[in-house]
Amino acid sequence: MRHPSRFVLIGIVLLAMYLNPWFAGGRAQVASRSGNAAAGVSYKIAGTVVSSLTGAPVARARVSLTDVHNAQQVMRIITTDSGHFEFNGVPAGKFSLQGARRGFLTARYDEHEQYSTAIVTGAGIPTENLVLRLTPLGFLGGTVSDELGEPVRQARVRLYRNSTQGGMNRVIFAASEMTDDQGYYEFPAVSPGEYYVSAAGKPWYAVHPLLSSKTGTANALPSVAKALDAAYPTTYYGGATEAEGATAITVKAGDRVQADMHLNPVPALHLIFHAPEEQGFSIPAFQKRAFDSTEYVPQEGAQSVSPGVLEVVGIPAGHYTVSEQVQGSQRSTEVDLRTESQEVDISRGEAWGGVKLKLVLPRGEAQPKQLGVGLRNSRLQVVAYRQVDAAGEATFDGISPGKYAIVAGATTRRYFVSRTSSPGTETTGHDIEITPGVTQDLTVFLASGVIAIEGVVKHGDKPEAGIMVALIPKDPKSHLEMFRRDQSDLDGTFVVRDVIPGSYTIVAVEDAWGFAWLQPGVLARYLLKGQNLTITESMKGTIYLPDPVQVQPR
Repeated sequence: MRHPSRFVLIGIVLLAMYLNPWFAGGRAQVASRSGNAAAGVSYKIAGTVVSSLTGAPVARARVSLTDVHNAQQVMRIITTDSGHFEFNGVPAGKFSLQGARRGFLTARYDEHEQYSTAIVTGAGIPTENLVLRLTPLGFLGGTVSDELGEPVRQARVRLYRNSTQGGMNRVIFAASEMTDDQGYYEFPAVSPGEYYVSAAGKPWYAVHPLLSSKTGTANALPSVAKALDAAYPTTYYGGATEAEGATAITVKAGDRVQADMHLNPVPALHLIFHAPEEQGFSIPAFQKRAFDSTEYVPQEGAQSVSPGVLEVVGIPAGHYTVSEQVQGSQRSTEVDLRTESQEVDISRGEAWGGVKLKLVLPRGEAQPKQLGVGLRNSRLQVVAYRQVDAAGEATFDGISPGKYAIVAGATTRRYFVSRTSSPGTETTGHDIEITPGVTQDLTVFLASGVIAIEGVVKHGDKPEAGIMVALIPKDPKSHLEMFRRDQSDLDGTFVVRDVIPGSYTIVAVEDAWGFAWLQPGVLARYLLKGQNLTITESMKGTIYLPDPVQVQPR
């Protein structure tokens, strides 16, 4: 079962608290949907909340039970000292079971990523001895010190996580903190996983005298020692100054990990940029790759030192993408900056491009609130995102040339791009090529998934809960937006929603959560034993699979 975001659920829980009185102490009575618990057959949902690390009961945990088909039907109780919870008078149906306790990761029953197993009440389905596991949060902290072992104050510390969410291996940004006056930082609530940490700061003693020309002669503070004209490069845990050399930090459930970092100064760069006098200057921007993303690197100062000459100071040596407004267009170039004083010529760099999108919704559909559109790169990162205006338009400027996928959606609706058109051309699909120095006008035709697929997962003749169900499109690499997933519920059933017309194979794979199943070559062996099906434009509503989807081992 796929569940909504935690932000949506916070509102649901608050509403439920207002509408419904609940009993503490580990028991709660549930009214049936007709409002009378005595009407019809009722069931009991009960069990124990335990620590996933030790198996010990978790007392005073908050447990909520939410009707899958009516999110306003929520009840909440507190576990007893033995971690026990019990809901009585539960009608037949499907329910989301969630537990929360300070110091633990809030979780639904058998939760993986944004999916969980719904509790199903009905004849013959055991629901009275459930085990709801909560994972203790970890702690990651440490100090950032300089070359003399003194604390570096106000250093920016970034946390990255190795993620397989969505079936892809990526290292993604997770959080950031600033060090205090003792150089200390902490991330006090870290879920188990593999992490990387970086630190960037400024030497307290740093002074960057400006140069009078490209020859490197100082025109200010001539008595400043060269050692003071220094900068700290971004440094990763383990001492590397490039992300590729960073040392991974494994945080297990309940761990307290100390990760200290030391910053060592390097000579600061003095970079000279030229521009025609009549044009004026735009301040160059510096970006540096950090795992699967890029981050801006601040410079310590930029000043015109003579007509048509701009100097940027305080940047440590390294490999950068430098961008600047040149002759009315944004240009960028990749440069390896190592010499303390050097010129940077962006005039021959690649000009950035742009695109103006006009979104056309499916026939007869009104534009939903907060409709947004984005550009996704080959690493599956949305590099630019805009809210669509009342006219259904959005404009992207300053986009690095290359191939992107157009993605669109609203808080209440999922869309996909069926085709695009521009004067004289029409293209099927969502791909777009950003051309250097050109802003394109493009009409984007949206469609939405209108089909739900229901079925049951079995291992032989036995229904299986907690199994990942994946609906895989033909040519999956080119149609990532068509992937759909779910997790089988307690009775083995699943629902894959918002399915786009196309050709698919549906598979069920055990223990596939946290598995990079979208990596090249991985899916092939599962597709051989999956069920093939075709969804056509004429289909509506829900499709029920006549045959069970058999579980495949990972």
